[in-house]
Amino acid sequence: MFLPSISRLFADTKSLNKPIFSLKLVHLLSTSSSSAGEFLSHLLKNKNVSGMERTLSSVRSKLDARCVDEVLEKCAVDDPQMCLRFFIWAGLQSSYRHSSYMYSRAYKLLGVDSKPQIIRDAIEAYRLQKYVTSAKMFKVVLNLCREGKDATLGLWVLRKMKESNCRPDTIMYNVVIRLLCEKGDMDEAIGLMREMDLIDVHPDMITYVVMIKGLSEVGRLEEACGLTKAMRGHGCIPNTVTYSALLDGICRFGSLERALELLREMEKDGGQCKPNVVTYTTVVQNFVEKCQAIEALSILDQMRDFGCKPNRVLISTLIHGLCKEGHVEEAHKVIDRVAKSGISYDSCYSSLVLSLFRIGKVEQAEMFFRRMLTGGLKPDSFTSSTIIRWLCQQNRILDGYCLIEQSASVSSIDSDIYSILMAGLCEANHLVEAAKLAHLMVDKRIQFKGPCVKNVIECLRRCGKEDLASSIGNVKS
Repeated sequence: MFLPSISRLFADTKSLNKPIFSLKLVHLLSTSSSSAGEFLSHLLKNKNVSGMERTLSSVRSKLDARCVDEVLEKCAVDDPQMCLRFFIWAGLQSSYRHSSYMYSRAYKLLGVDSKPQIIRDAIEAYRLQKYVTSAKMFKVVLNLCREGKDATLGLWVLRKMKESNCRPDTIMYNVVIRLLCEKGDMDEAIGLMREMDLIDVHPDMITYVVMIKGLSEVGRLEEACGLTKAMRGHGCIPNTVTYSALLDGICRFGSLERALELLREMEKDGGQCKPNVVTYTTVVQNFVEKCQAIEALSILDQMRDFGCKPNRVLISTLIHGLCKEGHVEEAHKVIDRVAKSGISYDSCYSSLVLSLFRIGKVEQAEMFFRRMLTGGLKPDSFTSSTIIRWLCQQNRILDGYCLIEQSASVSSIDSDIYSILMAGLCEANHLVEAAKLAHLMVDKRIQFKGPCVKNVIECLRRCGKEDLASSIGNVKS
């Protein structure tokens, strides 16, 4: 017997009284939990009933995330329309609320990314069945659109709300405006803001921040600045987040001088506009990207005068920019300045070594790394691993071993470097050093890895280190 699909049934009201049954779903009832099983059983019996949502409330089983998830898993593939309508209904219940995770699960299980038509079909089925929809129902659907970052579908749902005489609120407009901004469709987003005014729905702080960020990201700075001024008229006072979004756009598409002016305006206004370390870091990063790290030094003075302490990210960015532009001495001066404000010399010089290494000045990086060790500084794990790994690649195994022996932070070096060094020392017949490194690996419980395990063990035995050979072979990470 031919069994019509659920989507066809919902799309054609003449088919609503035809019998429909899914043997596979009946079989799934036996593998479901009691709550999910009862909902599935009810859905099977009533899915050909006009407005099946009205009958779902008669199910007395507990509705929770586990139950919803199980219903979705059992029937999303066979009956996506029924499953979607169950999910929408569940999101309206006072005793239950979909989490972000559940929206993600529903989007994935229903395959909305590849079949967005199922949402259109569901809304069309409500219309054909003359089922009274509500703004809350559309909100659940919009949240699914948000999960998939589908601006086109979100805009369509918003339009369907009006056709269904459901008035969208600010939150719903914000969902679609954000999707449009993320897509870069700013004209459509601006149109929605104007539409909000026409129907007396007022933009809120989120609306303005999203719009200003969106306009700034596509270089429409004058419009972004205009919104920053206009938002005050709706009782929304620009804050640090607002100005930071605008500041990022000015840095990318405008002039860095204008960015510094805005930064000073924020400092002058204070209050909610007060710049924080993230704001300053954004400006420094943009200066560095435009190869103007030397000009960014003035921002450190601004931060000091404003009483804002730099963090490691900002300083690392600035040091890298100065080194890249050949201002290594200036990088040294920056380190001396900020070390007095609480950022350790260890951290600063680690950044300096990595910056020099990344721009190809590896010999200079090695020199400063050695100076750190000689001066009693402790390079961080990544810096130590980077330099010693490079020495191994240059076949300077003994130099790499000596740095490990000299370094006080041996425990934080990547474990595979020990194996590389051990294999290299044995191959070069540096047996004394190999034995010392083996002792260190056993003490630190560092497992020897690689294809040369047998060779290393034999090497240790040849130099009379039988116990050590056994121990290093038995270390498990």
